[in-house]
Amino acid sequence: MARMLDLVALRSFVAVADSGGVTRAAGLLNLTQSAVSMQLKRLEEALDLGLFARAARKLTLTPEGEQLLVYARKMLALNDEAMARLTSAGYEGELRLGVPHDIVYPAIPGILKRLAALYPRVRVSLASSFTLLLREGFARGEYDVILTTEDLPGAGAEVLGTRDLVWVGADDGQIWQKRPLRLGFKDSCIFRQKAIAALTGAGIAWELAVDGESEQAIEATVAADLAISARLTNAMPQGLVPIEARGALPDLGQQSICLYAAPTLRGEPAAALLSQLRQAYCC
Repeated sequence: MARMLDLVALRSFVAVADSGGVTRAAGLLNLTQSAVSMQLKRLEEALDLGLFARAARKLTLTPEGEQLLVYARKMLALNDEAMARLTSAGYEGELRLGVPHDIVYPAIPGILKRLAALYPRVRVSLASSFTLLLREGFARGEYDVILTTEDLPGAGAEVLGTRDLVWVGADDGQIWQKRPLRLGFKDSCIFRQKAIAALTGAGIAWELAVDGESEQAIEATVAADLAISARLTNAMPQGLVPIEARGALPDLGQQSICLYAAPTLRGEPAAALLSQLRQAYCC
């Protein structure tokens, strides 16, 4: 008789592989750590193979684990597609999510993918914008959930964590040493006023080299070493690096990553979305 792979165990295996650990995978799956660990053990025993190796306090896939991951994704996708097409029961509807563009990666694509697998009939509409615009839209009822990056969290905010705000410029750039200091910020960027206030307080002359509403134009100008800007430490656009000013530029402090959820938000898919956002952005 042909042996069968356990789809529940495979789903735990994929979650651990994607998240890099049993603890985070358990949170994403709403299971206990022991349950996830037991499923992995059962899967390894069924295949008589080791699927993970521990390196630098993180689980990494063995060569056999990498092979299984390809098959596991296909099997789970087919299972979820069949269940969605052949059953009338299930959650349906739309969740409207807003996220600042500089913290979309790396977490949001994985969250959307997992929610689509768990709730194939629920559509998550993602909007990427700036904190000020997202909060205005949330107040108008345009979003069910938003993330923000804020200096002073507003009423109703759930603070998930804090991250350093740093000056950024071109790799090996020199423009940050010239005066007046040339800046590049979008009109609606919440970091703009904080950066200007810090420079003014430090007595550093500045001018806007580029503004407006084109983020691509601003990033290209900064990458060309024609201006500097500010970003969160783990949200560096391609071509930009933190500036090692050694005290020549004022400290910009930290920003809070906040979650706002509409009071009318209900249901299991919404709870799963909130849980995964908390798991991904708590720090």
